[in-house]
Amino acid sequence: MKTQSMIVAGVMSGTSADGINVALVRVSRDRDARHPEIPLLAHAEFPYPGQVREKILTLMNAERARVADLARLNFLLGDLYAAAILRTQKRCGLKAELIGCHGQTLYHQSEAESFLGRKVAATWQTGEGAIIAARVKVPVVSDFRPADIAAGGKGAPLVPFLDFTLFHDPRIGRIIQNIGGIANLTAIPAGASAGGVIAFDTGPGNMVIDALMLQLFHQPFDRNGRTAASGIVLSDALRQLLRNKFFRVKPPKTAGREQFGREFVRDFLRLCKGARKADMVATATALTAESIASAVKQFVLNRARSAANYGEMILSGGGSKNRTLVELLRRRLSALGIRLKLSDDLGLPSQAKEAVAFAVLAHQTWLRQASNIPSATGARYPAVLGKISYP
Repeated sequence: MKTQSMIVAGVMSGTSADGINVALVRVSRDRDARHPEIPLLAHAEFPYPGQVREKILTLMNAERARVADLARLNFLLGDLYAAAILRTQKRCGLKAELIGCHGQTLYHQSEAESFLGRKVAATWQTGEGAIIAARVKVPVVSDFRPADIAAGGKGAPLVPFLDFTLFHDPRIGRIIQNIGGIANLTAIPAGASAGGVIAFDTGPGNMVIDALMLQLFHQPFDRNGRTAASGIVLSDALRQLLRNKFFRVKPPKTAGREQFGREFVRDFLRLCKGARKADMVATATALTAESIASAVKQFVLNRARSAANYGEMILSGGGSKNRTLVELLRRRLSALGIRLKLSDDLGLPSQAKEAVAFAVLAHQTWLRQASNIPSATGARYPAVLGKISYP
């Protein structure tokens, strides 16, 4: 069959709500081929304006919110995403033929709960695709998660499709770890098919660290992990934090601000009351590293036919810039016989990876091909993801 090739823009804004990542890639896939070619053509990052980020964080998992604010934010973010794509295109002199936009998650409830007499699971990513399509003048695939939930899945994680495509290897098992606001992994056994992939959220990534830095130091994040490096981990508090029930739940599972947002940080501060501020940040950083290592040991290595099958972890996301966090994780993984690498070392900038993923997912949708991995999300069947808006 004829090879499908096009320039696709992927747009990602994560649970940290710090800004917009845009990646332009050329996706080529012969419909009968197993592997697409995905060269990264351009990548750019755009921070949210301060008032926009504040509004997003206020509306995330809010007990009460004005409907007018939610509707206006949806259209405002569509404008901001479109502007980010147009600026990226202008910088690199390229034009996208298709856009995949994840949107900004405001709420994600992967387990069905009682609501008006029915059991309902729900997810909400905001950022109007029709606005992006009208501004950029190309089709937009957005709202990826609902189709997986409709198929009985958790709606996440979706990035494992890209992880498997890029990183599966016939000789070595790899764990692909992303540390954004939430940390998530994809475990790919050596020589595995997509059906053998394990993927799930491991717990907090940067979310708790960022919240503490904002409250305690009036800084948006711990640059290079310097604050954590100046503190001492509060061992008793860390042990109690690791008893959180989320860490014991078997995959598939997802997390967000519903689990590790305002209420969790409030309890964290109460638990660490009287401690030095830097020690609190050090403890939050250790929580991320320990929860990742524990998840690897408990849910990946213990499930593998041979633990030696896994030899590498490939790290991406904003957390890969936190040197203290990376060093903590490196030590814990070394004890498990796993080498830590950065996705940058393999040719994919860590900050671009999730944007690239949604470009690839959009291309799959354009071809009417499924892109969820049921073994990762818990879906009953492979599903074509997303909704298409035309200019």
